Amino acid sequence: MTTATTLKVLVYSDDVDTRQQVILALGKRPHADLPELEYVEVATEPVVIQQMDSGQIDLAILDGEAVPVGGMGIARQLKDEIYQCPPVLVLTGRVQDNWLATWSRAEAAVSQPIDPIELADAVIRLLRSRVPATS
Repeated sequence: MTTATTLKVLVYSDDVDTRQQVILALGKRPHADLPELEYVEVATEPVVIQQMDSGQIDLAILDGEAVPVGGMGIARQLKDEIYQCPPVLVLTGRVQDNWLATWSRAEAAVSQPIDPIELADAVIRLLRSRVPATS
């Protein structure tokens, strides 16, 4: 977990437009109860693994349709290989593919085209587990 002032969110897709859609949909702070988000944009699978191994990422958003390595396969690998892996959200190509996110062990799935409200709701739910409770 990073500092209390920011949460690091990895956004993986080989498509820069998909990465930008995610970042624009979430903005700097999707909810007043959460710290600001800092984004780490990644276009290749080896860099995803490197970033996740660093221990500095609070949430990974992975494009299930990315080429040549899809986000669902990466999600499953991360869950198998990283002790106390941060939450993972997978972007699926269509709602009917959300069952694949279960196979990948992702904690959430959002289908494309991205609905900003659905994405924000899922991200807020996942990030709340990364923020210490305040009284």
